Amino acid sequence: MRLLLQCVSLKQPGCTIIYVLLLSISLILYTDRGGENLLRGEIDSRFYARYHQHTTTRQNKMIEIPKSHPRYESLMRRDKLVAGIEAGITSMHGLIAHGRGEAFDYLIGERTMDSALKATEVAAAILSTAKKPVLSVNGNVAALASAEIVTLSRLIDAPLEVNIFYRTEARVKRIKKLLEEQGAKQVLGDMPDARLDGIEHARGLVAHDGIYTADVVLAPLEDGDRCEALIAMGKKVITIDLNPLSRTSRYATVSIVDDVQRALRNIIKIIEGKNFDRNANPDSILEDYDNSKTLKAAINEIAERLLNLSISQLHNDNE
Repeated sequence: MRLLLQCVSLKQPGCTIIYVLLLSISLILYTDRGGENLLRGEIDSRFYARYHQHTTTRQNKMIEIPKSHPRYESLMRRDKLVAGIEAGITSMHGLIAHGRGEAFDYLIGERTMDSALKATEVAAAILSTAKKPVLSVNGNVAALASAEIVTLSRLIDAPLEVNIFYRTEARVKRIKKLLEEQGAKQVLGDMPDARLDGIEHARGLVAHDGIYTADVVLAPLEDGDRCEALIAMGKKVITIDLNPLSRTSRYATVSIVDDVQRALRNIIKIIEGKNFDRNANPDSILEDYDNSKTLKAAINEIAERLLNLSISQLHNDNE
């Protein structure tokens, strides 16, 4: 790092290439990918501490943003993801995925739509009556909603399973540690012993006693190809995805078009408020549910909101 700073201070043309190379190496070490054993102890202690501080006391720069700020919740979510990257929990690619979802949340109005609430109620019933439910956790879910996913896990007595696309064993262990510190009883995924058919990337690696043999999988912020593979295995897949047009939303058994934190809190609230028959068959719950109609309803709600906003804006412009 000292050499990097010296190179920048010289401001010589010949330093440009050196600067880029040093910066690239720094990023590799910083994110603990490709050289995960280098400086691992330092990264674990410094950046994991910052993430934990953010999720508990929030004593960081974001505290300067007043809660009355119209973008307060959005800004806090962004900062949690940045802290997650620094902690080695979330990948940088997760920021892009979150930004795409956030764009849809703007269209939705950053609220739970009626169609999403209906899907959430069905999801809560299925999770409560499943024989072997498993909750899948990736980096973004861990950074944004670790407390909620752990609460749900304990509520329905379902294991959590860490499953990430940009996988390193060090990152999996960090996510597992975070979940356990939030109170998780059983976290799988650090020793995968099975693979989903047709999924050649890292998300195909699963625990046999977890996702591989589950009857219901809650998979927030899921990859479309893995969702399709899980459905092909005969599993019921519940997903949380702000994009109603994504492959995941279209393939899933139940798609909740909502923010992951809002959706998980709603699921928890519904399960706590209802006495579901644990012996009920999840198939009977789905008899009156059509996921494609739910997605169409979500799109219609978004379109109607945009149209109303446009009309309102026209009236304001003419005043």
